[in-house]
Amino acid sequence: MIKAGIIGGAGYTAGELIRILLRHPEVELNFLYSTSQAGKPVAGIHQDLLGETELVFDSEVNPDADVVFLCLGHGNSVKFLKENKFSEKTRIIDLSTDYRISGSHSFVYGLPEVNRKKIQEASHIANPGCFATAISLALLPLAANGLIKDELHVNAVTGATGAGTSLSDTTHFTWRDNNFSAYKAFEHQHLAEIKQSFNQLQPDFSAELNFIPNRGNFSRGIHATSYTGYGASIKEATKLYKDFYKDAAFTFVVEEELHLKQVVNTNKCLLRLQKFNNKLLITSTLDNLLKGASGQAVQNMNLMFGLEEDMGLKLKASYF
Repeated sequence: MIKAGIIGGAGYTAGELIRILLRHPEVELNFLYSTSQAGKPVAGIHQDLLGETELVFDSEVNPDADVVFLCLGHGNSVKFLKENKFSEKTRIIDLSTDYRISGSHSFVYGLPEVNRKKIQEASHIANPGCFATAISLALLPLAANGLIKDELHVNAVTGATGAGTSLSDTTHFTWRDNNFSAYKAFEHQHLAEIKQSFNQLQPDFSAELNFIPNRGNFSRGIHATSYTGYGASIKEATKLYKDFYKDAAFTFVVEEELHLKQVVNTNKCLLRLQKFNNKLLITSTLDNLLKGASGQAVQNMNLMFGLEEDMGLKLKASYF
């Protein structure tokens, strides 16, 4: 059994990880580290687990765990790993932004659809961001064929869980309910990792990426619409996308109109293509806490340990 630990066990992404790993046939939850909840029952925070587990939050880590998931606030993973050492055999999967941009570190960017082989050989993974996953999967088939030449326009909306558990003016129910707003227009923190992936597949990529993120009045899910200039037919575009994702475990090109109930509570990303004159419109949908975070982290763990990529992740959408 794989002995797994979670750092920062009280947040939304940690809660999803706990739910998945408790049911994973090859994983034993070894410790759940939380400075704010140490000694308290896990089911007291993640109350959907009442009656399912007697685990409590820990004040110490096991440095010899087989895999450790970092579910810390952005900027805290680097500090944590400087202060806490793990064995050479311990794989680390970071769900923050800290290691997503390639540079002077050993973390592989964990988007399985483009980096599967690297992930399989890696000991450290930087798990992609939720918006970055939805937008990259929508556009990477074009980049892989050198077809992003014109400006890219992306409008995407995410649920309230995308902001984490900490309260702010824009996360209170009274603000979110019956409300909608844009934020961080053209300067969202996920832009750098999206462009990095584009450049990986299309080294001459230099087109403008115009991204407008929005806050929705629902709990979870991302719905993104992306469009750019495209001269070929919709038939050719569909073949290009289906060929690119033919071996993908969770990314599917479909013809149906997309909405969140098709993907929430699953690890799927669904894509729909439409052609309007000389523009290609790609709609993408996923669950920001699963394919956009914890589900993808487990997908990466499965690849790192040589398991079936979808093990423990055959989750069904809650359609009604």
